[in-house]
Amino acid sequence: MTPLADLLIRRIAQNGPMTLADYMAECLMHPEHGYYTGRDPLGLAGDFTTAPEISQMFGELLGLCLAQSWLDQGAPAPFCLAELGPGRGTLMADLLRATRAVPGFHAAMRLCLVEGSPVLRTAQAGRLAGHDPRWFDRVEDLPDGPLFLIANEFFDALPIRQFTRRGNGWSETVIGLHDGALRRGLTPPAPLATLTARLADTVEGDVVEICPAGAAIAAGLGARIADRGGVALIVDYGAGPSLGDTFQALSGHAPTDPLAEPGRADLTAHVDFRALAEAARPAASAGPMPQGLLLARLGIGPRAARLAENLTDGPLAAHHAATHRLTHDAEMGTLFKALAIHPSECKPPPGFD
Repeated sequence: MTPLADLLIRRIAQNGPMTLADYMAECLMHPEHGYYTGRDPLGLAGDFTTAPEISQMFGELLGLCLAQSWLDQGAPAPFCLAELGPGRGTLMADLLRATRAVPGFHAAMRLCLVEGSPVLRTAQAGRLAGHDPRWFDRVEDLPDGPLFLIANEFFDALPIRQFTRRGNGWSETVIGLHDGALRRGLTPPAPLATLTARLADTVEGDVVEICPAGAAIAAGLGARIADRGGVALIVDYGAGPSLGDTFQALSGHAPTDPLAEPGRADLTAHVDFRALAEAARPAASAGPMPQGLLLARLGIGPRAARLAENLTDGPLAAHHAATHRLTHDAEMGTLFKALAIHPSECKPPPGFD
C-alpha cells in the first residue's frame, strides 16, 4: 500500500466515496505524495514518452506554426508565449530554436510556463536558461495581452467525472471501499442537466466523461484570445464527443490498475475536443485533426529528409523510427489530435486551413 492509498482509505472511511475527479486530483497533485509532485515521469526511466521527447521536429514545426500566426496577426509586442505542462522544457527549447530567425519574435515574447511540479520546474529552468522564463501555477495567472500558447498532453491529465447512463438518468463513478481496499462504484441514477443533450446520442449503459477543469481552461483561453488576440494549439489523445470508459493508468510504459498504487502511476483520460471547442467560444476553433496530418501539412517530410542527410546507421534508423512514430496511423498519427483556438476574425494557423 502506498502512503497516499492509506490517506485516501482513511478519508473515504470517514467521509464516504469520492468522485473520480477528486481521486485523480489527489493522485496526481497531492502536495506530498502526488505523482507529479516529486518525480520526473518522462523518458525510458519514467512511465511515458511524449512527442517532444521522440523528435525535435515536433516542437520545431509547432513553433513555426505559432510564429507564423503571430506574424499573420500583425506581430503584436509584447506578447505572452506560454506552454501548459512543459515537461522537461524539451518542446519549448525546440520551439525557441526554430523561431530564433523569425524577425522580432524573441524580442517581443514573454516566456511563461504553467507547471505545478517542483522537479519539472527545475528541469525547465536548466533547459530554458537564457530566455528568462516565468512560472505560474494556473492558466488564469498568465500575464495580460496577446497569448500564443501550446499545450501538449496537458488536458488528458486533468481530473474527469465519469457517468453511466441508466434510463434518462446518470450514475456517477465514485471511488469507495470494499474489504478495506479501494474499489469503483456507482451512485444511484439521477438526471444531470450537464448531460441532457447526451440523451440523444447514447443508450442504456453508455459511459460519458466530462472534464470540468478542461472546459474552464478552454473557456478562459477562448475569451482571452477573442479579446486580446493570439492562438492556442492543443495536442492530445482523444476525439469527441466522449463515449466510453477511457480512465487509465500507466506505469513503466505499461498499463496498470488505476487503483493499485495511488500516487505512483500516471492517470489520464481521453480528451473530448468537441467540448473544448464549444467551451472556447466566442473564439473560433479549427480541428481537431490527426497529429500525423497536421505535421505533414507543416512540412515534416522535408524536415525529416533534411535531418537525415547527415545521419547513418543507428542514428538514421532511430530518426526514421521517430518520424514514423509521430505520424503513422498505427502509432501516434491518428490517436493524437490537434485543435487550434484563434480569433474569429483571423484565419486559422498554418496546417489547419
